[in-house]
Amino acid sequence: MPNLKPSELLIVLVIILVLFGGSKLPQLAKNLGRAQKEFKDGIDEGQSSVAADEDLDS
Repeated sequence: MPNLKPSELLIVLVIILVLFGGSKLPQLAKNLGRAQKEFKDGIDEGQSSVAADEDLDS
């Protein structure tokens, strides 16, 4: 991830606020959190599947 200076981060946050509006930001954050959780669960499921397959091969 690129290193952002505090001023650059502030500019990005202002642009996001302008694009999505204050009322949609909580919904956007909720959806991003849910997507991150599903992605993490998928990764964990894939790793456990690979581990189970390796146990069967042994």
